Amino acid sequence: MSPFSAASPSSRARAAALDLGAFVTASPSSFHAAREAARRLSAAGFTELVETAPWTAGDVAGDRYVLRDGSLIAWSAPEGADAATPFRIVGSHTDSPALKVKPDPRFGAEGLSQVGVEIYGGPLLNSWLDRELRLAGRVALADGSTVLVDTPGLLRIPQLAVHLDRGVNKDGLTLDPQRHMQPVLGFAGLDVLEILAHHAGVGRADIVGLDVVTVDAQAPALFGADEEFLASGRLDNLTSVHAEVEALATVAGAARPETAEGPAPIAMLVANDHEEVGSATRSGAAGPFLEDVLVRVHAALGGDEASRRQVLASSLVLSADAGHAAHPNYPERHDPVTRPRLGEGPMLKINAQQRYATDAVGIAAFVAACERAGVPHQHFVSHNAMPCGSTIGPITATRLGMTTIDVGITLLSMHSAREMCATADPLLLQQACASFLRG
Repeated sequence: MSPFSAASPSSRARAAALDLGAFVTASPSSFHAAREAARRLSAAGFTELVETAPWTAGDVAGDRYVLRDGSLIAWSAPEGADAATPFRIVGSHTDSPALKVKPDPRFGAEGLSQVGVEIYGGPLLNSWLDRELRLAGRVALADGSTVLVDTPGLLRIPQLAVHLDRGVNKDGLTLDPQRHMQPVLGFAGLDVLEILAHHAGVGRADIVGLDVVTVDAQAPALFGADEEFLASGRLDNLTSVHAEVEALATVAGAARPETAEGPAPIAMLVANDHEEVGSATRSGAAGPFLEDVLVRVHAALGGDEASRRQVLASSLVLSADAGHAAHPNYPERHDPVTRPRLGEGPMLKINAQQRYATDAVGIAAFVAACERAGVPHQHFVSHNAMPCGSTIGPITATRLGMTTIDVGITLLSMHSAREMCATADPLLLQQACASFLRG
């Protein structure tokens, strides 16, 4: 116990937060995140299925996962699962706001080589200034294959000195995404594609396409008087991806007895790409990936379309995505009554305009899961003059008709290159997700 606070994080919470930091470090892009999740699940006994192969009842039984680009779906089917067995699904997304490398990134001025980038999602642009940046993602080769790539810190976007912008502290910083956000790579004459090829272990001429983004090069770290906070890039939304992977591995490794209604549900996770840009892609929540897998698993268990509709109607989805803690320096930006705080457990995200999918039935299901796990929970609603964002939750509910609940841990500095959460919260979210998946 720390001498400074009676509420310092437990050793289990510290270990979970540090493991989340390791997961973030291994997951600099959505493609890396999906593969790191698959690696962890493989270590827990899960087996990969290939989408282009046929799936039989034996194939979908037990613990399985499927990869599609920067997305992953995994499930644990209990013994005795059949076409009447419902699903319990936890969902998240693998992408984060960033700067994405352009197809022809060659750029430069004033004797310096730069990298041409465009804005991906809605980052806080100022947070990307004056910090070292990695490049990470995948490159496509002339033979049709793809290779993951991850560099050390190579780039920096230097801010204009205060001597040349005397009004910046009074009038505020204004950044033009085209003129002011192009990172410096080195002195003139460098070719970033050649550097990417080197780190990917391929030839420069072999690269014909790339999906590569910038990532904060600084390692995740605990901080605060009692190390009660975690600072890291990509907490939105790798906090949720990490929690659901660890929760599914825990549930798969434990006995799940039958309930009064029959076998335990099929526990499933979906980690979609492209949430930050609208989800309308083949691997995003608005695409067919989850529906494709649900249809194929259900069919392999002997179901037809009518029974599938019945099963989906009795299934539940937990959409886990990070949310806003009440900010100590901007208290007026939050609802005057509902004020979620760091370290007080996952929050139910509720919105009258259905930007979040949570309804009263879903609230009851999540509260029950938290109570079974001994996990505290809280609520989030937006200030009426501050419209909220959205998640994969409403999209998934709309596509598949399943009752969906939006939850997530609280963050400060959301969409910054380096966000922060409470050290205690990642473990609490894991425990809540595991309880929900057990049914």
